[in-house]
Formats: sequence, C-alpha cells, structure tokens
Amino acid sequence: MTQTLLSIGHGYSAQALARILPADWQVIATTRSAEKAAAMTGAEVVIWPGGDLAGAVARATHVLSSVAPDADSDPVLRDIGPALARADHLRWVGYLSTTGVYGDHHGGWVDETTPLTPATERGIARMQAEAAWRDLNLPLHIFRLAGIYGPGRGPFAKVKSGTARRIIKPGQVFSRAHVEDIAQVLLASIQRPNPGAVYNVCDDDPAPPQDVIAHAAELLGMAIPPDIPFDEAAFTPMARSFYAESKKVRNDRIKDELGVVLKYPDYKAGLAALLAAEAD
Repeated sequence: MTQTLLSIGHGYSAQALARILPADWQVIATTRSAEKAAAMTGAEVVIWPGGDLAGAVARATHVLSSVAPDADSDPVLRDIGPALARADHLRWVGYLSTTGVYGDHHGGWVDETTPLTPATERGIARMQAEAAWRDLNLPLHIFRLAGIYGPGRGPFAKVKSGTARRIIKPGQVFSRAHVEDIAQVLLASIQRPNPGAVYNVCDDDPAPPQDVIAHAAELLGMAIPPDIPFDEAAFTPMARSFYAESKKVRNDRIKDELGVVLKYPDYKAGLAALLAAEAD
C-alpha cells in the first residue's frame, strides 16, 4: 500500500528524511515560495501559507511538522488544527521540537524525563507548541533536536573566510546532531510507531563550541581562530539566547527503543565526513 508523508515546512531535516524513504512512498511538501517550490524534486509541492493543507491531510498517512511557533502560537495548528484533530486515519505524526525546552542545566545532563524549564522566549514557545500538538490526541511523536549540522551547514566556510569565532564561556557545552542521523531517527520511528513518545536527537559527545571550531581549523590545516571572551563578544539576540543555556543531552532512547546506530556519534566523525564530501 502506498504511504504518503505530508511534510509541513519541508526544510533541511525533512528533506534528508525524504531522501531515505522507501521508493513506494509519496511526499507532499510545503514551502513558502514559488522559487523554492520550483527547486524541489521528488515531491508534490504545496505553497503554504496559502495552499490547501486540509486536503493534503486527508490524503496523508503520515504527517511531519518542522514549522516553528511564532510569537502567537503554532502556525500549523492555527491553520489546520481542527482538520488534524479529525484525521483518525493518520498512522504517525511527528513534530520537530528542540532541546531548548529543557532550559539551562549549567552543563548537567538531561534526558526525556527531565522537567521542562525553558527560560528563553523560543524555548517557552516550543514547550507550549509541544503541549498544543499533544492536545490533538494524534499518534504523536516529538523529536527534540540538538544543534543541527551537515552538508552546507558546517563550520568550514566560516573558518576559510576568517569569520569563525571561538567564543569562550567557561562551562558552556552544546549537543549536536548530524542531519543524516536526524533522518534515520525519524525513519526508525515511522517504522516502529510509539504514539506519545518523545526522543532526544543528538550525538554522543556534547562539547564546547570553541572545540568544534578549533577542530575544523585543524582539519583544514589553518590557524585556529583566536579566543574571544564571552563578555567581549558581540551577539545577535538569537545567538545570545543559545549561550544562555548549557546542558548535555542524553540520547539513549533512540538507541534502546528505535535501534538507531549513529552514523556520526561525535562532531569529529561528522566534520571529517563533511570535509571528505566537499573534496569529492
């Protein structure tokens, strides 16, 4: 039987999933602009907001939302919340959230059972969006993604251009996830549905951000960018919000429950693969 994924906000991670779906799957993908729609391949494209998502929900067997909440609420639920609530034919629904919902843990460990204590506006909005999706009583699976990197989203371009910064904030650590590992987690969940489940998606090696930049420079054979003390660094508001929180994220559940074996268990493996791909 043909299965159809409605991918709302068909961006970087969702496109990686689409590339590894079995050949008999159909994908209905949304994007915001006609230009992006023209560039998409392998999917039926709906321009949204503005297109008919309720009709797409009626045709879908699976739904993935990659759309972030805005200042008011979740835009997807504002548009098609009632249609989703009536969609008892759906076999699997995924919502891409963020590890920002855990808030600041001063470099300590968190897992899926850790209480949600976000302090940033973005983290609070994500926590509220998760709750709103749960309220629809769908076969929902929540994926809390760490910092996403992969082809086209690595540190090499900034190191080469001289714009990379090694901002030093003592005790600061981030978790990361290669986009190919995100995709394989999503596919494993689709193949083993467990409605109500929450999964942290990250690698095994939370690390200070300056270490990643230094390793990228070393791989390129370039000088390591100088240290910049946190108090002296200029930030955009979004960048500063990332540094407001420090935590290490556990990923045992994706391994134990979904059987996932990470392709890139740490940033060193991920960066080496990105550099090799750029050289091809």
